[in-house]
Amino acid sequence: MISLPTTPTFNLTGKRALITGASSGIGLALAAALAQAGAAVTVAARREPELQALVEALVAGGHKADYLLMDVANVEQTEQQVEQHGPFDILANSAGLAIHSAATETLVEDFDAVMNLNVRGAYFLTRAVSRGLIAAGRPGSLINISSQMAHVGGIERAVYCASKHAVEGFTKAMAIEFGPHQIRVNTVCPTFIRTALTAPTFSDPHKRAWIEDKIKLGRVGEVEDLMGAVVYLASDASALVTGTGHLVDGGWTAD
Repeated sequence: MISLPTTPTFNLTGKRALITGASSGIGLALAAALAQAGAAVTVAARREPELQALVEALVAGGHKADYLLMDVANVEQTEQQVEQHGPFDILANSAGLAIHSAATETLVEDFDAVMNLNVRGAYFLTRAVSRGLIAAGRPGSLINISSQMAHVGGIERAVYCASKHAVEGFTKAMAIEFGPHQIRVNTVCPTFIRTALTAPTFSDPHKRAWIEDKIKLGRVGEVEDLMGAVVYLASDASALVTGTGHLVDGGWTAD
């Protein structure tokens, strides 16, 4: 009789996860996904009432959850919080900012705001979580929510594309550096996802038609489309996956 291999577990019981940008939209969904997979989740964002409501909902569902008021753009404070409350086995960083304009009209202050959160904040948050894991001698999985726009260009998205291309770059470099510590670093790259923040885009019929034409599956994304991808990357099922951009784009980047 042959010996059959066993599928690696997607179960995250015993793991601690930090989810930033968790007060709404994608971040909230990722917190739910990781909690449902068994992780004890710490949800973080700047809006306390929303975080409190999320924690209450998670606990009511039988999950372990707490929250931190955190502004990822404030590097010094974020590093202190991660050091104080860590180590975290899993990072799901969904904190991000998009300010769209024609490249010829980009304001310096808008450029700085996007880069400060999407690149500088994400970089030092990822570093902070990795430092805690290395000090504790623990493996981990660090996931930054990037974008399909980290792999292509887009009209009125030069700054956003630049920021997400940068995230892909430091993800690869950190994956190389942290690999010997068994710390994996990856991104998830969504297409347009239906959230409160994207509602104005989807309400424009011309933009909606452009999006649906580019997405080969013919529909926009829902937050549920990202939940399985993040659980996969957080779990032992992806134990040999690091330094990658995990595209969840409905085929946008296929051509």
